[in-house]
Amino acid sequence: MAGHANSLKAILFALASNVAIFASKLLAAFLTGSGTMLSEAIHSLADCGNQGLLLVGMRQSRRPASEDYPLGWGRVTYFWSFLVSLLLFSLGGLFSIYSGIHKLLHPEPLKWLWLALGVLTFSIAAESFSMYGCLREVNKARGNRGLWQWFHETRSSELLVIFGEDFAALTGLGIAIVAISATLLTGNLLFDALGTLSIGVLLVLVAIIVAIEIKALLVGQSIEPERRAELLDFLKTRTEITEVLDLISLQIGPDVMVAVKVRMIPMPSDHALTHAIHTVNQAIKTRFGEIRWSFLEPETKNQETTTTLNK
Repeated sequence: MAGHANSLKAILFALASNVAIFASKLLAAFLTGSGTMLSEAIHSLADCGNQGLLLVGMRQSRRPASEDYPLGWGRVTYFWSFLVSLLLFSLGGLFSIYSGIHKLLHPEPLKWLWLALGVLTFSIAAESFSMYGCLREVNKARGNRGLWQWFHETRSSELLVIFGEDFAALTGLGIAIVAISATLLTGNLLFDALGTLSIGVLLVLVAIIVAIEIKALLVGQSIEPERRAELLDFLKTRTEITEVLDLISLQIGPDVMVAVKVRMIPMPSDHALTHAIHTVNQAIKTRFGEIRWSFLEPETKNQETTTTLNK
């Protein structure tokens, strides 16, 4: 559940920042007539909606398991995260590209560009606050891994989406400042239109990359590689086990299910075997708090039948 708490903090940081940023950008877009500013405002509005959807997903993921959903609702967060990536692609990226093309074909005079630059400066400060909150939680989760490695390996879809959004937002703000400044200095409206197009392309690319990562979670990914290696090492240290034959894991939101096939030491009776299996299962859950379901299938040299226990 720690991963869920980290994601929640990052979402709240981002939501607070984007509400303020959207209001300021929309005012600046209305007063200046800048397509770049309008694209940035729509981007921030989409981000606010996205964070709201992530919160909905986190709330739904807490629903208890039932007969129809025996493993609970943990994976529902992947659905909402994937939907967020689609909205970032369509509402953010495609709208900005459309707006840029419209500005190229029908340029309109801009005014009060200094106001737009002031709003963009404020937005960078607010977005940096959001990125700070996100990176603080990311750094807790990634350990010694690089950011790209963490991005590719993380099983926290909410944190992944927030990081992608914040990265796209800060990069887009940089593009917007360059475009507005060039327009202000030269009076050439082409720069504003190109800035709008560039922001749209950026959002589409980020949305596609995020969607690819979340698709893997929707299909069904295992526990993070580093954590799997730790679990395997832990099992090898258990005195009840002589050999780990197979280890399968499945990430289900903040929880994990594992199924392990092992060769155990000879046991004097079925009761002793059952007790050993129960002991190992409990040890696994104690050592790895995210593992909610543990299935252990033993294979002993002097026993042709196998026993599978849940919990």
